[in-house]
Amino acid sequence: MTDLKFNADGLLPVIVQDAETNEVLMLAWANQEAYDLMLSTGRTHFWSRSRQKLWMKGEESGHVQDIVSVQTDCDADTLLVRVRQTGNACHLERPSCFADALYGDLGGTAAIIPELRRIIRDRKEHPKEGSYTNQLLANEDKVLKKVVEEAAELAIAGKGRDHDGQVWEAADLIYHQMVLFEYLGLPMDEVFRKLSDRHKGAR
Repeated sequence: MTDLKFNADGLLPVIVQDAETNEVLMLAWANQEAYDLMLSTGRTHFWSRSRQKLWMKGEESGHVQDIVSVQTDCDADTLLVRVRQTGNACHLERPSCFADALYGDLGGTAAIIPELRRIIRDRKEHPKEGSYTNQLLANEDKVLKKVVEEAAELAIAGKGRDHDGQVWEAADLIYHQMVLFEYLGLPMDEVFRKLSDRHKGAR
């Protein structure tokens, strides 16, 4: 096992990501005891530099983080922990602590995927009158047919070398596929595991 390199204060930074979307949820610090507790309990534990004490994420709020994997970087001085997050990761009741963009535009990044997932899931749990997403979720034939329809339209746009059409139809397909996943309650960890198995077999 790799020997972790704690800093002069006996700490190392811990980056926490959503295991399904790879959304960065938060950054915290861990000492040896917090790290050992993560491995023994399967939930994130950290060292609070301001309070000078150990703490478990969600111990007061209930917004616990169940650990899926723990990795270290090439220097063994930083941890990357993928989790299944209950509730919000941020103490400001935001899904992620990283909400404010100081430079650039998030519109062209994958940041829309976890946000779209949250919206679709919220529509499923709290239906909203007039919502197109709810119309799909309430009609099995419609939610299934829309995925087939959008996939066909993307293929047609690809055949015709219609770039704008490809972008439009790709976005439509991703959205409708995400709605279908939510409708089916499809466990994405099982889908990712199947992709991983296939990837290993294709090497």
